[in-house]
Amino acid sequence: MLVEPSHPGNVGAAARALKTMGFSRLVVVAPKIAFVTREPEAIAMASGADDVLASAQVVETLADALTGVHWSIALTARSREYGPPQMAPRAAAEKACEFVGRGHVGNSGTIALVFGNERVGLSNADVERCSALAHIPANPAYSSLNLAQAVQVLAYELRLALLGRGDAMPAIPATASPTTSVPSASSDEIEGMYMHLEQALVELDFLDPANPKKLMSRLRRLFSRSGLEHEEVNILRGIAKHILLKIKR
Repeated sequence: MLVEPSHPGNVGAAARALKTMGFSRLVVVAPKIAFVTREPEAIAMASGADDVLASAQVVETLADALTGVHWSIALTARSREYGPPQMAPRAAAEKACEFVGRGHVGNSGTIALVFGNERVGLSNADVERCSALAHIPANPAYSSLNLAQAVQVLAYELRLALLGRGDAMPAIPATASPTTSVPSASSDEIEGMYMHLEQALVELDFLDPANPKKLMSRLRRLFSRSGLEHEEVNILRGIAKHILLKIKR
């Protein structure tokens, strides 16, 4: 997933990077140039991955892109005070593979790689929507990676992790046969839980909307370390619902 990419050439090169690693799904979030996948520079840089580029999905927000995703890796060039756990790219890719197949019945677990804008990267809000952070340990004296190069590195690590587990190479978001009977919660389910929980905490006067003091960011970090399951999200939403009902009474 490319969030707010600025240059058509990078979008095309990212499509090529994915295809060389055996992946075929590209999602573009709010590109700076409308119809970026049709730009001549994007098509030229795709260089044989025209099918990946042509079938790319364009959405307005990262929330839309992450709908149905069960594990996502956000690439970041800098450390964040808050947000999900930070892992080395290889460890993050291996962890992501654990979620392949952990969706609901008829909806296999889906994983995604998330990349930010070429100039400013991902916003803190976008980072907090993801399951893990990954940082490529490049040369500290010159650590500037082109967007498509970063996609290539992460896609390579994910390919290695999947091949190491003997999984067939899927598209990103990746799907495979179920490997566990415990379904993980999807990104949109978790976001709904956070909204519900925030409403309950405000009604309890535990959270002051005018002075939140990063409370929700800290709770996001807490829950992201655990890897929430579908039923766990339902339990937390049930708690929030009963808090709100109790207060109304």
